[in-house]
Amino acid sequence: MATQQTSDAELAGQPAAYWTGVAHEALIAYTRAQQAAKGYTQPQFWLLRNLSENDISPDDEGMTLPALREAMTSYIRPEDDLAAEAATLLKRGWLTRDTEDRLWLTPEGEQARIDLARNGPAIRAALHEGIDDTDYITTVKVLQQLIHNAGGTIA
Repeated sequence: MATQQTSDAELAGQPAAYWTGVAHEALIAYTRAQQAAKGYTQPQFWLLRNLSENDISPDDEGMTLPALREAMTSYIRPEDDLAAEAATLLKRGWLTRDTEDRLWLTPEGEQARIDLARNGPAIRAALHEGIDDTDYITTVKVLQQLIHNAGGTIA
């Protein structure tokens, strides 16, 4: 939509929904490509995080796939197949499954979660290259105001 010749006045009249959508898809694609290059998927990392008592597990009681889907409802994508992702983690020994079909994080899975989390800062740094923190903060505040103006809620 924009080119190098687009003036600030023209940019100001362009739809925020277009640009937020393009940004959303590009950021997810970049993040997932970086994770894939390291041998894991974003949904696999989310499974580990949601099952870790040291991260975002609500009670360290294990979780079924439907419960995990519900916990991830605000960020899981339609193409994400949690059953297939969990099967991969089960094969790696990072998860186990009990007789009630709940998934549990193994000690190896917890170590993997810790190791994989170390990739986050490099991904963030690459995405934020050339962006001053002040500009980033302003952008987030503008997005929050757009969400508010549209009647949305901010988690």
